[in-house]
Amino acid sequence: MGTQADAADQKTVDHQSSIEKKLAKQKEIDDWLPITSSRNAKWWYSAFHNVTAMVGAGVLSLPYAMSELGWGPGVVVLILSWIITLYTLWQMVEMHEMVPGRRFDRYHELGQYAFGEKLGLYIVVPQQLVVEVGVDIVYMVTGGKSLQKVHNLVCPEPGKDIKLTYFIMIFASVHFVLSHLPNFNSISGISLAAAVMSLSYSTIAWTASVHKGVQPNVEYGYKAKSAAGTVFNFFSALGDVAFAYAGHNVVLEIQATIPSTPEKPSKGPMWRGVIIAYIVVALCYFPVALIGYWMFGNEVEDNILISLKKPTWLIVTANMFVVVHVIGSYQIYAMPVFDMMETVLVKKLHFRPSFLLRFITRNVYVAFTMFVAMTFPFFGGLLGFFGGFAFAPTTYFLPCTMWLAIYKPKRFSLSWWANWICIIFGILLMVLSPIGGLRQIILQAKDYKFYS
Repeated sequence: MGTQADAADQKTVDHQSSIEKKLAKQKEIDDWLPITSSRNAKWWYSAFHNVTAMVGAGVLSLPYAMSELGWGPGVVVLILSWIITLYTLWQMVEMHEMVPGRRFDRYHELGQYAFGEKLGLYIVVPQQLVVEVGVDIVYMVTGGKSLQKVHNLVCPEPGKDIKLTYFIMIFASVHFVLSHLPNFNSISGISLAAAVMSLSYSTIAWTASVHKGVQPNVEYGYKAKSAAGTVFNFFSALGDVAFAYAGHNVVLEIQATIPSTPEKPSKGPMWRGVIIAYIVVALCYFPVALIGYWMFGNEVEDNILISLKKPTWLIVTANMFVVVHVIGSYQIYAMPVFDMMETVLVKKLHFRPSFLLRFITRNVYVAFTMFVAMTFPFFGGLLGFFGGFAFAPTTYFLPCTMWLAIYKPKRFSLSWWANWICIIFGILLMVLSPIGGLRQIILQAKDYKFYS
């Protein structure tokens, strides 16, 4: 009898030790993965990261979007987007630790909890990848274009033009180095620089506009000749404004770096960082959009820095600031992608976590985004189209849908109404902005050059 009992005991001991081994291995992997590796961030880190993720170089095209929306709708959409995205961001921050003892460190983990293991992955991961990889490709082009502008302003003599392709390579060379920083905390310095830069070039954009003053013969009417043209432009501008606020794809990943205890959950410091970030975002967006449109009317260029040709040194500085900011943003958006790639390699394909693995995967990713950017330098136009399908859900209504699925608020209560309004607004955006984007692609397709 004794031997059987002993064998059974031995079995449970073995079973326990195998579980412990598994957990230890899991912890070792988590300590190596970029998002869960260091959890000692200060609350102000979350402020820089959020500003860097949120304020895209898209801020410079806001006056142009305003000119397609007109004064009334333009101001309404700017403010509405600001409020709705702040609300959905608050939801994400709340949901990060709503299950005691667990943290949803990644967007798709929350999705899996809300919609089920399989479905959650299929809903969230493709959208998150489209947004993050898409943004990184656009930033490659933006970085290259800004460097090219600096070059053309500083050396204006003819015959000295360098192709955009080479500038994109120059810009990418920075990322072949920076992308090897292991996690979010290690890029907080770059992120701070980027956040400061975004505030700086936004300020340059609107103060230089004020200095130029309201242009003589300024007009605020719609520029398109036909009614259809006006409507389509309106749709695509809706998209531009809506995607100016798309930092939600990395918000849980940023919150994952903040330490948390039951007494002091991470949502406190995170929320403080978010509020600061949102004030900075308002200081960047509202003056640029409103003053830029007020000074130049519907003649404003789709990048306000182009409308402000002089003084040359100031525009060169602003473009260099854009480059620095885009370097930081690229890294913020790349980090969750690195995390996903490394998770799949280590957990599914059972590679050993090592420096070499990281070195290869990250270089491959940077090279991939660089090649796509070089091949399709008109990628920004395409993003308005694709972005509509992925930006609107991840920013405007996925958080609300998850909130409804998890918390199940009473029907017709305030929370229920708020979420449904956001969901409807988000779905409208998702349907309308790609229509406008598609028309712009069709109109501009004849000017598209590969490897320009």
